[in-house]
Amino acid sequence: MKKTYQCRLVKKEELCSGLYDFTVEAPEIAQSAETGQFLHIACGGASFLRRPISICDTGETTVRFIFQVKGEGTRELAKHEPGDMIDIMGPLGHGFSVKPGEKAAVIGGGIGVFPLLKIARDTDSAVFLGFRTKELVVLEEDFRAASQNVTVCTDDGSYGYNGFAVAAMSEYLTENRPDAIYSCGPAPLLRIVKQIAENMNIPCQLSLEQRMGCGIGACLTCVCETKNEGMAKYQQVCTCGPVFDSKEVVL
Repeated sequence: MKKTYQCRLVKKEELCSGLYDFTVEAPEIAQSAETGQFLHIACGGASFLRRPISICDTGETTVRFIFQVKGEGTRELAKHEPGDMIDIMGPLGHGFSVKPGEKAAVIGGGIGVFPLLKIARDTDSAVFLGFRTKELVVLEEDFRAASQNVTVCTDDGSYGYNGFAVAAMSEYLTENRPDAIYSCGPAPLLRIVKQIAENMNIPCQLSLEQRMGCGIGACLTCVCETKNEGMAKYQQVCTCGPVFDSKEVVL
Protein backbone atom coordinates (compact mmCIF):
# COMPACT_ATOMS: atom_id res chain seq x y z
CA MET A 1 0.00 0.00 0.00
CA LYS A 2 1.37 3.39 -1.00
CA LYS A 3 1.94 5.90 1.77
CA THR A 4 -0.01 9.09 2.27
CA TYR A 5 1.65 12.31 3.32
CA GLN A 6 0.46 15.57 4.81
CA CYS A 7 2.04 18.11 2.45
CA ARG A 8 2.16 21.85 3.01
CA LEU A 9 1.09 24.01 0.07
CA VAL A 10 3.91 26.49 -0.47
CA LYS A 11 2.92 28.10 -3.78
CA LYS A 12 -0.37 28.64 -5.59
CA GLU A 13 -1.02 30.34 -8.92
CA GLU A 14 -4.03 30.47 -11.21
CA LEU A 15 -2.51 30.14 -14.68
CA CYS A 16 -5.75 30.89 -16.47
CA SER A 17 -9.41 30.64 -15.56
CA GLY A 18 -9.90 27.45 -13.52
CA LEU A 19 -6.36 26.13 -14.04
CA TYR A 20 -4.27 26.02 -10.86
CA ASP A 21 -0.54 25.51 -10.36
CA PHE A 22 0.31 24.10 -6.90
CA THR A 23 3.69 23.40 -5.32
CA VAL A 24 3.78 21.40 -2.10
CA GLU A 25 6.51 20.50 0.34
CA ALA A 26 6.80 16.73 -0.07
CA PRO A 27 10.40 15.51 0.27
CA GLU A 28 9.58 11.78 0.31
CA ILE A 29 7.57 12.02 -2.90
CA ALA A 30 10.08 14.33 -4.58
CA GLN A 31 12.94 11.91 -3.93
CA SER A 32 11.18 8.86 -5.35
CA ALA A 33 8.98 10.26 -8.13
CA GLU A 34 9.56 9.23 -11.75
CA THR A 35 8.61 11.42 -14.68
CA GLY A 36 5.05 10.60 -15.73
CA GLN A 37 3.82 9.28 -12.38
CA PHE A 38 0.82 10.80 -10.64
CA LEU A 39 -0.49 11.79 -7.23
CA HIS A 40 -3.77 10.74 -5.64
CA ILE A 41 -5.02 13.76 -3.73
CA ALA A 42 -7.70 14.16 -1.05
CA CYS A 43 -9.44 17.35 -2.13
CA GLY A 44 -11.24 18.16 1.13
CA GLY A 45 -14.74 19.43 1.82
CA ALA A 46 -17.56 17.00 1.08
CA SER A 47 -15.51 15.27 -1.63
CA PHE A 48 -14.40 11.89 -0.25
CA LEU A 49 -12.82 10.32 -3.33
CA ARG A 50 -9.25 11.24 -4.15
CA ARG A 51 -8.40 12.79 -7.50
CA PRO A 52 -5.49 11.59 -9.69
CA ILE A 53 -3.27 14.47 -10.85
CA SER A 54 -0.05 14.15 -12.84
CA ILE A 55 3.25 15.29 -11.39
CA CYS A 56 4.48 18.26 -13.39
CA ASP A 57 7.87 18.80 -11.79
CA THR A 58 9.93 18.08 -8.69
CA GLY A 59 12.59 19.90 -6.71
CA GLU A 60 14.79 18.57 -3.95
CA THR A 61 11.92 18.66 -1.45
CA THR A 62 8.96 19.94 -3.48
CA VAL A 63 6.43 18.56 -5.93
CA ARG A 64 4.56 20.65 -8.48
CA PHE A 65 1.22 19.67 -9.97
CA ILE A 66 -1.29 21.52 -12.13
CA PHE A 67 -4.98 20.76 -12.33
CA GLN A 68 -8.13 22.05 -13.97
CA VAL A 69 -11.30 22.62 -11.97
CA LYS A 70 -13.83 20.22 -13.46
CA GLY A 71 -16.10 19.17 -10.61
CA GLU A 72 -16.74 19.21 -6.90
CA GLY A 73 -13.41 17.64 -5.91
CA THR A 74 -11.10 19.88 -7.88
CA ARG A 75 -13.23 22.89 -6.93
CA GLU A 76 -12.57 22.09 -3.26
CA LEU A 77 -8.88 21.52 -3.93
CA ALA A 78 -8.60 24.93 -5.58
CA LYS A 79 -9.78 26.59 -2.37
CA HIS A 80 -6.54 25.67 -0.56
CA GLU A 81 -4.14 28.51 0.19
CA PRO A 82 -0.38 28.53 0.92
CA GLY A 83 0.22 27.12 4.38
CA ASP A 84 -2.66 24.63 4.17
CA MET A 85 -1.93 20.90 4.48
CA ILE A 86 -3.01 18.58 1.64
CA ASP A 87 -3.34 14.80 2.03
CA ILE A 88 -1.42 13.22 -0.87
CA MET A 89 -0.81 9.58 -1.78
CA GLY A 90 2.04 8.86 -4.13
CA PRO A 91 3.91 8.71 -6.30
CA LEU A 92 1.73 6.23 -8.17
CA GLY A 93 1.76 4.48 -11.53
CA HIS A 94 4.34 3.61 -14.14
CA GLY A 95 6.17 6.61 -15.60
CA PHE A 96 8.24 7.32 -18.70
CA SER A 97 11.52 5.52 -19.33
CA VAL A 98 13.73 8.39 -20.45
CA LYS A 99 17.40 8.27 -21.44
CA PRO A 100 19.00 11.55 -20.32
CA GLY A 101 20.43 13.51 -23.23
CA GLU A 102 18.75 11.48 -25.97
CA LYS A 103 17.25 13.27 -28.97
CA ALA A 104 13.50 13.36 -28.37
CA ALA A 105 10.29 14.72 -29.83
CA VAL A 106 7.95 15.75 -27.03
CA ILE A 107 4.31 16.46 -27.89
CA GLY A 108 1.37 17.32 -25.65
CA GLY A 109 -2.11 18.70 -25.95
CA GLY A 110 -4.03 20.84 -23.44
CA ILE A 111 -3.61 19.67 -19.86
CA GLY A 112 -1.50 16.82 -21.24
CA VAL A 113 1.53 19.10 -21.54
CA PHE A 114 2.15 19.18 -17.78
CA PRO A 115 3.86 15.79 -17.20
CA LEU A 116 6.16 16.40 -20.17
CA LEU A 117 8.14 19.30 -18.71
CA LYS A 118 10.82 17.17 -17.04
CA ILE A 119 11.33 15.18 -20.24
CA ALA A 120 11.94 18.41 -22.16
CA ARG A 121 14.54 19.39 -19.58
CA ASP A 122 16.29 16.00 -19.42
CA THR A 123 16.60 15.36 -23.17
CA ASP A 124 17.76 17.12 -26.33
CA SER A 125 14.17 17.83 -27.18
CA ALA A 126 11.99 19.35 -29.86
CA VAL A 127 8.77 20.26 -28.07
CA PHE A 128 5.31 20.67 -29.61
CA LEU A 129 2.55 22.06 -27.40
CA GLY A 130 -1.04 22.15 -28.63
CA PHE A 131 -3.86 24.35 -27.29
CA ARG A 132 -7.28 25.31 -28.59
CA THR A 133 -6.67 29.05 -28.49
CA LYS A 134 -4.21 31.71 -27.26
CA GLU A 135 -6.01 32.25 -23.94
CA LEU A 136 -5.33 28.62 -22.98
CA VAL A 137 -1.58 28.62 -23.65
CA VAL A 138 0.29 27.84 -20.41
CA LEU A 139 3.81 26.88 -19.32
CA GLU A 140 5.37 28.31 -22.48
CA GLU A 141 8.15 30.02 -20.51
CA ASP A 142 8.82 26.85 -18.50
CA PHE A 143 9.23 24.78 -21.65
CA ARG A 144 11.40 27.41 -23.36
CA ALA A 145 13.66 27.35 -20.32
CA ALA A 146 13.84 23.55 -20.64
CA SER A 147 14.32 23.30 -24.41
CA GLN A 148 15.78 25.44 -27.18
CA ASN A 149 13.26 24.11 -29.69
CA VAL A 150 9.66 24.76 -28.66
CA THR A 151 6.69 25.14 -31.00
CA VAL A 152 3.43 26.39 -29.51
CA CYS A 153 0.41 25.53 -31.63
CA THR A 154 -3.18 26.76 -31.48
CA ASP A 155 -6.07 25.10 -33.25
CA ASP A 156 -7.58 28.44 -34.27
CA GLY A 157 -4.29 30.09 -35.26
CA SER A 158 -4.60 32.81 -32.62
CA TYR A 159 -1.02 32.23 -31.41
CA GLY A 160 2.09 30.49 -32.64
CA TYR A 161 1.80 27.71 -35.21
CA ASN A 162 -1.57 27.76 -36.96
CA GLY A 163 -2.86 24.21 -36.59
CA PHE A 164 -2.57 21.02 -34.58
CA ALA A 165 0.60 20.03 -32.75
CA VAL A 166 0.78 16.74 -34.66
CA ALA A 167 0.98 18.68 -37.92
CA ALA A 168 3.90 20.74 -36.60
CA MET A 169 5.65 17.60 -35.37
CA SER A 170 5.08 15.87 -38.73
CA GLU A 171 6.83 18.77 -40.50
CA TYR A 172 9.75 18.49 -38.09
CA LEU A 173 10.03 14.73 -38.66
CA THR A 174 10.46 15.16 -42.42
CA GLU A 175 14.03 16.37 -41.80
CA ASN A 176 14.75 15.12 -38.28
CA ARG A 177 14.67 11.69 -36.70
CA PRO A 178 14.54 11.58 -32.89
CA ASP A 179 15.59 8.64 -30.78
CA ALA A 180 12.14 8.59 -29.16
CA ILE A 181 8.76 10.31 -29.04
CA TYR A 182 7.02 11.10 -25.76
CA SER A 183 3.41 12.24 -25.65
CA CYS A 184 0.49 12.99 -23.34
CA GLY A 185 -2.89 14.39 -24.19
CA PRO A 186 -6.38 13.52 -25.40
CA ALA A 187 -6.97 10.22 -27.18
CA PRO A 188 -7.27 11.69 -30.72
CA LEU A 189 -3.80 13.25 -30.39
CA LEU A 190 -2.27 10.06 -28.96
CA ARG A 191 -3.84 7.99 -31.71
CA ILE A 192 -2.16 10.07 -34.42
CA VAL A 193 1.17 10.21 -32.57
CA LYS A 194 1.09 6.43 -32.23
CA GLN A 195 0.43 6.02 -35.96
CA ILE A 196 3.23 8.40 -36.94
CA ALA A 197 5.73 6.75 -34.61
CA GLU A 198 4.92 3.25 -35.76
CA ASN A 199 4.95 4.20 -39.47
CA MET A 200 8.44 5.71 -39.00
CA ASN A 201 9.58 2.96 -36.61
CA ILE A 202 10.44 5.45 -33.87
CA PRO A 203 10.15 4.24 -30.24
CA CYS A 204 7.23 6.01 -28.62
CA GLN A 205 5.73 6.23 -25.13
CA LEU A 206 2.23 7.53 -24.47
CA SER A 207 0.72 8.74 -21.21
CA LEU A 208 -3.03 8.09 -21.18
CA GLU A 209 -5.58 10.50 -19.74
CA GLN A 210 -8.02 8.13 -18.06
CA ARG A 211 -10.71 8.47 -15.41
CA MET A 212 -9.71 6.66 -12.22
CA GLY A 213 -11.56 5.61 -9.11
CA CYS A 214 -9.22 4.21 -6.47
CA GLY A 215 -5.88 4.90 -8.17
CA ILE A 216 -4.30 1.77 -6.69
CA GLY A 217 -5.64 -1.03 -8.89
CA ALA A 218 -8.64 -2.17 -6.85
CA CYS A 219 -11.70 -0.81 -8.65
CA LEU A 220 -11.00 -1.65 -12.36
CA THR A 221 -12.46 1.70 -13.46
CA CYS A 222 -9.47 2.73 -15.57
CA VAL A 223 -8.78 -0.31 -17.73
CA CYS A 224 -7.54 0.13 -21.28
CA GLU A 225 -7.05 -2.38 -24.08
CA THR A 226 -3.49 -3.54 -24.72
CA LYS A 227 -1.69 -6.16 -26.77
CA ASN A 228 0.59 -8.79 -25.28
CA GLU A 229 2.37 -11.06 -27.75
CA GLY A 230 -0.42 -10.52 -30.22
CA MET A 231 -3.22 -11.24 -27.74
CA ALA A 232 -5.55 -8.43 -26.73
CA LYS A 233 -6.12 -7.93 -23.04
CA TYR A 234 -7.01 -5.18 -20.60
CA GLN A 235 -4.69 -3.48 -18.15
CA GLN A 236 -5.28 -0.91 -15.42
CA VAL A 237 -3.98 2.51 -16.29
CA CYS A 238 -3.38 3.42 -12.63
CA THR A 239 -0.93 0.58 -11.97
CA CYS A 240 0.34 -0.60 -15.36
CA GLY A 241 0.35 2.96 -16.74
CA PRO A 242 -0.42 5.75 -17.20
CA VAL A 243 2.59 5.45 -19.53
CA PHE A 244 2.58 2.67 -22.13
CA ASP A 245 4.71 1.78 -25.12
CA SER A 246 2.76 2.93 -28.19
CA LYS A 247 2.94 -0.55 -29.72
CA GLU A 248 1.39 -2.07 -26.60
CA VAL A 249 -1.70 0.07 -26.14
CA VAL A 250 -4.82 -0.02 -28.35
CA LEU A 251 -6.31 3.40 -29.07
